[in-house]
Amino acid sequence: MLGAVAPSTTVWFSSSTHSTRIFVLRRHSNSKFPLSHAPCFSLFSATPLHFSLCNNTRKQPLFFAEAASSSAVNAEYVEEPATNVKFQSSSSFPGCSDSLILFGTGYREKVFAIIGVKVYAAGLYLNQSITSELNAWKGQSKDAIQGNPSLFKTIFQSSLEKSLQIILVRDVDGKTFWDALSDAISPRITESTTADETALTTFRNIFLDRPLKKGTFIILTWLSPSRLLVSVSSQGLPSHLDATIESANVISALFDVFLGDNPVSPSLKASVAEGLSKVLK
Repeated sequence: MLGAVAPSTTVWFSSSTHSTRIFVLRRHSNSKFPLSHAPCFSLFSATPLHFSLCNNTRKQPLFFAEAASSSAVNAEYVEEPATNVKFQSSSSFPGCSDSLILFGTGYREKVFAIIGVKVYAAGLYLNQSITSELNAWKGQSKDAIQGNPSLFKTIFQSSLEKSLQIILVRDVDGKTFWDALSDAISPRITESTTADETALTTFRNIFLDRPLKKGTFIILTWLSPSRLLVSVSSQGLPSHLDATIESANVISALFDVFLGDNPVSPSLKASVAEGLSKVLK
């Protein structure tokens, strides 16, 4: 059972190649290449795609998973090491009844020639009571958990709330973001219904004609296996809902995009598996 984290406690959530730790907030500077808005660019494809880079010498600040008005100087954070994005170790999201605990972080990377370019960082937040529903996997290793689809299916089907927090580390056009997300969701729906099409239209309208600047937060909250809340903000953690999606097929497909057998961010799933293995000892 994962309880509250005391300010002096250090908790490790690590992927196979990086170690992630909770620490006191510090600000650094970071310079990145922006993405072009080429039509072929896909954020959610599981295979590398090519896109162009342009020079940008202006230094950019790191992004923090906190509300802009929050007084979080002494709060504890988890850093996603590949992007240096910092996530709060626990957080409340619009529409959630409880504060959720961060179980793992990861990033999405696209490849230009031989250069890997980070697109966004992501963190999965779960209700800490989820561990009571995962007793069948107690004592299993990170690798065993990561390769067990039944465990992630149990998490998805749980009535407990769960949220995925995405923070962009590149400017992305809203239509580009949606097209990539739609391309990842659609193949995972075997027989689309009218309700699915309505849900996808609602989802699409959140992003169309909306520039998504570096540092934009996108919160996807599964209230149940058939109800998803979506919030977007360029000013830190969102304080309101942008839409409610009600389609079991669409919502299940979205969960599979990130935590299924072929996730778009393997580092996120690996980190979540590591976090679960720590609390299921």
